[in-house]
Amino acid sequence: MTVSEPVAPSLRSATITIGIVWVVSALGAVLVSLFAQSDARMQWYPIVLAVCLILSFCLQLSLDSKVGFVNRLSVSVGGAVAILAIATVVAVVVPSA
Repeated sequence: MTVSEPVAPSLRSATITIGIVWVVSALGAVLVSLFAQSDARMQWYPIVLAVCLILSFCLQLSLDSKVGFVNRLSVSVGGAVAILAIATVVAVVVPSA
């Protein structure tokens, strides 16, 4: 019986799973900006972030590799936080119609 070395997922699959979370974050920010009332937007951005966090965990666990899990999770959630932070600043600075 031999013990195999842990193998990291391919760069392409890791990039795709991170990109999916970022796209969902950006799409959620746009949908909140378009459809939420101006006084309720700040309540919806954390909900979008929670969805992105759960989605990120699901996608990274689906890669079936523990090598680089924390790095992939950090990048995907960090990017979602950055996107939503930019959306929050834009929502505060730009007056709603």
